[in-house]
Amino acid sequence: MKELFMKLLKFGVVGFSGLFIDFGITYFTKERLKWHKYVANSTGFMVAASSNYMLNRIWTFESHDPQILMQYSQFIGVSVIGLVLNNIIIYICNDRFKINFYISKVFAVGVVTLWNFFVNYYFTFSSTL
Repeated sequence: MKELFMKLLKFGVVGFSGLFIDFGITYFTKERLKWHKYVANSTGFMVAASSNYMLNRIWTFESHDPQILMQYSQFIGVSVIGLVLNNIIIYICNDRFKINFYISKVFAVGVVTLWNFFVNYYFTFSSTL
């Protein structure tokens, strides 16, 4: 149980670093480049997911699996499902309930972080358990 908690904690630290990438790219593309909010959100999310994969592989899960491309594909697949969840949550909060876009995004990130951790723990990095 302690090991699971430590991995969740590390995953959270990595995710927090990805938050800066995600929000930075989302803000820049949405506010400065005037991209559609869901395109901007998706771009920020996917760049952060790629960064998070490398940090989680090395630090959180200490994976030495030589099938990096397969593992990366699995991680990105989980992230894409997380992205769909992220956009649905933002749509519900922002478009339906009129909650500020960035507050909606923070809530979505929290929910999706839990999804991403547990699916990656039991699926993507299961060989390192």
